[in-house]
Amino acid sequence: MEGGAEQAGSPGSEAGSPGPVRGKRKMSLQRCETCSGEEAKYRCPRCMKYSCSLACVKKHKTALSCNGIRDKAAFVSINEFSELNLLSDYRFLEDVGRMTDGAARDVSLHRPTTNKFINYLKNRARKHNIQLKTLPIGFTRRRENSTTFNKKEQRFYWHLKLIFPHSCAEYTIKRVPDDKTLGEILKPYLDPEESDPVIRQRLKIYTMSPQSDVQILMKIENRQHNSVRYDELDARKSLLDNLKDKVVIEYPSLLVVLKKLKNDMVVFGQDASESTEDLDSDNSSLSSEEEGEIRDSS
Repeated sequence: MEGGAEQAGSPGSEAGSPGPVRGKRKMSLQRCETCSGEEAKYRCPRCMKYSCSLACVKKHKTALSCNGIRDKAAFVSINEFSELNLLSDYRFLEDVGRMTDGAARDVSLHRPTTNKFINYLKNRARKHNIQLKTLPIGFTRRRENSTTFNKKEQRFYWHLKLIFPHSCAEYTIKRVPDDKTLGEILKPYLDPEESDPVIRQRLKIYTMSPQSDVQILMKIENRQHNSVRYDELDARKSLLDNLKDKVVIEYPSLLVVLKKLKNDMVVFGQDASESTEDLDSDNSSLSSEEEGEIRDSS
């Protein structure tokens, strides 16, 4: 089971297995390699460490910087290669086939990448007072950007990245219509009832906070590296209205923070270099790219 610990009694088992595998080895009695006090119940799919409880699983992930996700490309010697490894490789090839098929069907991935198309996007953005800039071919943001403009609807469909620093989470949304409000965009992530249960659990600190405490920021581009500043966006306005009079490099990246924790995020009226010193003294763990002054755009 990827992303977590698997039962020690079924090493190498994965989610979605059709049933018990014939010839399954009997679980050997192993001690927890974290606390060394209890009998192991789980085994990490990535580093193969034994654990006795969820608490020990989390401790071992922190201590070893282990993400708990099985390395599908890890080398397995021919002597250790089993039917489970064969099944795992088969499923890996199936996943690759599905991703390839999905990419072939995604129209946005086959859009023209010529200078004519890029200049057209820039000109359309300029008509809305948005200064759209692109990066050279080969840059990650350029490669993953799926922003398009629909001539018939006269509307942008943006590639959008949402960053939730208090939960160390990032989400990418494709084909976001420019007339959609930021509140509507964030609803599937922050609404305590309508959001996806998995996302809701990961963003628990946000979903448990009142909506009035949520603050949406966007980094101001074309500034010196040691002078980072942010614009505050209005959740009631559309994405297009919020992007007006701003510089966008490839696609918008929005930083979603909580006002009650904003002192851990930004320092008003100071350069990022100065903010770093203050934040270090306050035991902040955020990078200098998340520091700066908030400029209210309202």
